[in-house]
Amino acid sequence: MSEYTPEDITPPELQPSALTQHVPDWAEAAATPADVTDWPKRQAQALIPFTLDKQGWPMHPHGRTGRVGRNLGKWGENAAADPIVVAGTGDQRRVLLITRSDIGVEAIPGGMVDPGETAPMALVRELREETGVDLADHQPVILGRDLVDDWRNSDQAWVASTSAIYQLDATVTAVAASDADDATWYPFGDLDQLDAAITAAGRTLYTAHRPLLQRALDHLAK
Repeated sequence: MSEYTPEDITPPELQPSALTQHVPDWAEAAATPADVTDWPKRQAQALIPFTLDKQGWPMHPHGRTGRVGRNLGKWGENAAADPIVVAGTGDQRRVLLITRSDIGVEAIPGGMVDPGETAPMALVRELREETGVDLADHQPVILGRDLVDDWRNSDQAWVASTSAIYQLDATVTAVAASDADDATWYPFGDLDQLDAAITAAGRTLYTAHRPLLQRALDHLAK
């Protein structure tokens, strides 16, 4: 059996020595999962069930990732919210995507659920913060709760998202803001059309969001 040699992806600011000096406002202070005291609560609230290993550390629900450590706010599951905003119908149907400032790809506007916040609240907040679009008075349809193939995932920390679709009669003005370099309405007849439009713009679609966008298309086809 080959030896498992995962990469430690913990950034400098989350190294144990750094956390003793300063804890980033987006992260918990626990240097390792052993420092977390509420695992039963986290497991009970998780979108995707997960277990702990023999030393009491969380294990990614899908198994080994090839990465260890933490490059996310919390050990274990990090809840996110992804609002998929669709406008128009037929040939005029469009979907609102942002250019992520961290990895430079086209993605659903969204982000982490803040402490004390519900997923519906996070959907509205993230959309407003990243695109300036306020849909607080719109009722979305929850599409699913899924693990996300996020580039920051590790064996001990990962992202699980609540995705929801908002349907508008027509596009509205969107302006890139927090965590976004651009906000664009793209043709959304199917994923091939979306891919073609994004490629034509010299950009790339975030691979982890493809299943979420396909689920939105499936919902629209009903």
